[in-house]
Amino acid sequence: MSPVVFRHRGYRFQFYANEGNPREPTHIHMVKDGIDAKFWLWPEVTLAYNDGFDARTIRQMIPIIEAQRGTIETVWNDFFGEAD
Repeated sequence: MSPVVFRHRGYRFQFYANEGNPREPTHIHMVKDGIDAKFWLWPEVTLAYNDGFDARTIRQMIPIIEAQRGTIETVWNDFFGEAD
């Protein structure tokens, strides 16, 4: 199961049900056409890895992720049953 938190211009922003043991810190995956990039949310949105998006796309998506950071964290905490 991969909860999709939001969509933007054809990109899915999601995380995976199995995010490691122990679980990795809160992050989001950006997926489109089989390509995946992962972004850490804190202390600032930073690229964790990129499996094929061009640099321009990554730069354009960082402010989108920043604007959705609160929503991403809420959905993450609800999904994994973590306290606020």
